[in-house]
Amino acid sequence: MISVLILTYNEEVNIAACLESVRWSDDVVVFDSFSTDRTVEIASKLGARVVQNRFVDYGSQREAARTRVAYKYPWVLALDADEKPDPQLVKEMKAVAGNSSCEHTAYRMRRKDHFMGRWIPHATLYPSWFVRFYRHDLIAYSPRAVHEYPQIQGSTGELPGHLLHDNFSKGLADWVGKHARYAKLEAQEDIRSLRMDSLDWKGVFSLEPVRRRRALKQLSFRLPFRPALRFCYMYFVRLAILDGLPGYYYCCLLSFYEYLIVLNMKTIRLESKNK
Repeated sequence: MISVLILTYNEEVNIAACLESVRWSDDVVVFDSFSTDRTVEIASKLGARVVQNRFVDYGSQREAARTRVAYKYPWVLALDADEKPDPQLVKEMKAVAGNSSCEHTAYRMRRKDHFMGRWIPHATLYPSWFVRFYRHDLIAYSPRAVHEYPQIQGSTGELPGHLLHDNFSKGLADWVGKHARYAKLEAQEDIRSLRMDSLDWKGVFSLEPVRRRRALKQLSFRLPFRPALRFCYMYFVRLAILDGLPGYYYCCLLSFYEYLIVLNMKTIRLESKNK
């Protein structure tokens, strides 16, 4: 009824638990970027189909997963290896997939992000919505370095259930290293956007969550003192202060991430001037 797609690279710590959470599907595909650990071995032993594809960027990888895989079912749930659908979400997706007259071609869902052993809703901007359940023949991904968005043919609905996300399952050092890589990619995308795209002011106030999130991101990299503003916005405006010490520490990490983006943007511009 539903196919499951899991994108992986060196996810031996997470892949078994992720696969356990989708045992209800008889078509689980692990789309791997040539992991160097035991990810492929574990996934194969647990019955998943493994397809490997050389990673170029996140948008291209998701598009390759959409076009290179022969899915058993038209509806696909796309997961990262550190995510698991809760029982309510599974029930909702099955109801959609079993409805032949469904009006939507894709669905957004919320995610509960955990840090230091607890859910931190304020520090992680809950509820943030992600398109992860879709008709794979009616969406497409453009090449994008990071934070990719699907182009959807048709309307998009929302499901009340949640993805459970443990962003620190491989430890703090892994999170920092991953976000250092993200920062470089994000800096490249931000510079490209500043050159080519005008700010979507209407999107800043849009009721459509994905458009509003993208517009706010566009606004953020046009502002001065970006790292400090990110911390203040998250901690005081979005009330991460209510998440206790985990919320404070997480806001510090996000501020550090913004600093890395700004520093990478300055470096890229300097290198461009010196060419």
